[in-house]
Amino acid sequence: MPFDLHNWVFVFIRTGGFLLMLPIFSAANIPVRLRVGLAAMVAFMISPGLPALALQDLNWPLLIGLIAKEVGVGLTLGFVTRMVFYAVDLAGALVATEMGLNLSISFNPAAGMQSQAPGMIFFYLAAILLLTLDLHHWLIAAFHRSYDVLPIGGASLRPGLLTAVVGYSQGIWASALYIAAPLIAVSFVITLVFGVLSRAVPQMNVFSESFAFRTLAGLAVFGLTIQMMAQHISNYLRRLPEDLLRVAQLMGG
Repeated sequence: MPFDLHNWVFVFIRTGGFLLMLPIFSAANIPVRLRVGLAAMVAFMISPGLPALALQDLNWPLLIGLIAKEVGVGLTLGFVTRMVFYAVDLAGALVATEMGLNLSISFNPAAGMQSQAPGMIFFYLAAILLLTLDLHHWLIAAFHRSYDVLPIGGASLRPGLLTAVVGYSQGIWASALYIAAPLIAVSFVITLVFGVLSRAVPQMNVFSESFAFRTLAGLAVFGLTIQMMAQHISNYLRRLPEDLLRVAQLMGG
């Protein structure tokens, strides 16, 4: 199909909202010009395959509403893809709590927020897996396919959309607990053992004695189970294109 400027503009708007939420590409240390250029390039590849828009009958209020709708669609689809990074950050917070590393907080420039050391490790692990498994290309392809089920201006609030978003939010907690489960189990065992020791030897300062042991045991288990954690994160990442299309279908009816 020939290039249509109206199509390109509205695809650019949705793509901009999508990339604004997409992990890695939305990092604060990536120049704004690069992100705008990437959105323009993706829109240039997608827009020629879409049917031409009939904008002759649109007045300014309807046009502004259409723009807001496309921004909302892009942000929603980007939010769905970002949920896995919310999950790994939550898992990192749980691991830090169990290992006694609550105070090991530093700024994560890629995420644009404060994070504990385990959370930063999980974040960069998920980012590396996203790129090495070529899933960023699959996400762009799924975003392209979203126009088949959700054309420009076709979005609306459907009854199943809120239910799906709530379900994905619950999945964040479930995935975070699954990732952090080995550390939580070890912490429980250590707490149980030192609880028994405190009964047997009342003079023992359980808190100070268990703190170093909990950290060392946590680091050991963290190293031994990192492959299992990476496998779960990669399984979550592989579901993202399907989740993106499902949400797009719910918005399009």
